[in-house]
Amino acid sequence: MEKFIVKGGNPLKGSIRPSGNKNEALPVLAAVLLTDQPILIHNLPHIGDIIKMKEILEGLGVSISYKGESSYQFDASNLLSFEPAKELAQAIRGSFLLAAPLAYRMGKAKIFEPGGDSIGKRRLDTHVHALEQLGLKFSRKAGYHQVVNQGLKGADLLLDEASVMATEHLIMAAVLAKGTTRVYHAACEPHVQGLCRMLNLMGAKIGGLGSNLLTIEGVPHLGGCEYRIQPDHTEVGSLIGLAAVTKSEILIQDAGWEHLGQIRSYFRRLGVEFVKQGKDDLLVPAKQKMIIQNDIDDSIPKIDDAPWPGFPADLTSIMTVVATQCKGTVLIFEKLFESRLFWVDKLIRMGAKIVLCDPHRAVVVGPARLKGMTLSSPDIRAGMALLIAALCAEGTSEIHNIGQIDRGYEAIDQRLGALGAEIQRV
Repeated sequence: MEKFIVKGGNPLKGSIRPSGNKNEALPVLAAVLLTDQPILIHNLPHIGDIIKMKEILEGLGVSISYKGESSYQFDASNLLSFEPAKELAQAIRGSFLLAAPLAYRMGKAKIFEPGGDSIGKRRLDTHVHALEQLGLKFSRKAGYHQVVNQGLKGADLLLDEASVMATEHLIMAAVLAKGTTRVYHAACEPHVQGLCRMLNLMGAKIGGLGSNLLTIEGVPHLGGCEYRIQPDHTEVGSLIGLAAVTKSEILIQDAGWEHLGQIRSYFRRLGVEFVKQGKDDLLVPAKQKMIIQNDIDDSIPKIDDAPWPGFPADLTSIMTVVATQCKGTVLIFEKLFESRLFWVDKLIRMGAKIVLCDPHRAVVVGPARLKGMTLSSPDIRAGMALLIAALCAEGTSEIHNIGQIDRGYEAIDQRLGALGAEIQRV
């Protein structure tokens, strides 16, 4: 098993470009199954989850050709199977997105229970209920779901939660259903919008992008296209947090400024500022106030996540580390996943002043002097947060189970090493 040896306390400097959006790339890869025409995808991140998804597609009969510089062509004209490889499918959550595309192309699908981060209960109910209204029949067996295409037809759908993956999943079915589908309470994150843009390039008719009401007019078939995955705003937020706690000046190139949303205002709440430069670059200055801004009535502020355009849940772990280095007190309120905060004991061992109130809330008092420790990465985002904490801590840290970090951050040790970070992969 690989681990990181991290020497902390050194300021970083330089420029870095974020990888393509992981949570956009997964549904985009599932969508290549919807057509027998070639699809060329640019800016595909070379990370663990995407590597596994590509291997799953190849096992189904998809031909994949490397076109250079994170670009790949996918040809799903000769599908061989309706059953993704079990071990690969159970390793990532995005494998469940293959249910509707496979059922459309093959008439049926066998989809194993998906994997992914252990951050709490992650329901599949929203997927199944919506897709069944569109004409797919799900039968749950021991460890897998049998899916049968009974004829896709449009419907009015009111989702019981604004689930990102469920919204992406039902969109892929609705674009090829007979008639019109209206989706109320749809997720509208940047990666959902990205999938919609690609499908529209393929010939779909999706309206309402960026809102929680999507109108989808079904089409008889989809064609090929060329599409570029947008920058990963979660990685951009991670890099902003890294720059702040290490007191570093970092230029983030092609940062996708328009997709940062509440990320800007929430960092400002912790006394962290950054500015737009040029067309789409972002500069994080080395000198930051790092003073937590109380609410107008002088009460303790909170960092709370919510469906887009609220603050992204995937950045909660990063903000927790940033808060440990800021002067003042803040409440971290993780509303979406009941196990996501269960890694903060590791920060406490490093010297952070944190009180875990319950599974959803933690109070952080700063600033705290962190010291290097031996740690283990529990999931993608907490793993990256621990790496950031190690880089601002005094002394040396060991981070184990770094495969979790590799699932979501491409060659992060090499890319941060180019900024001056001392990270050794062992």
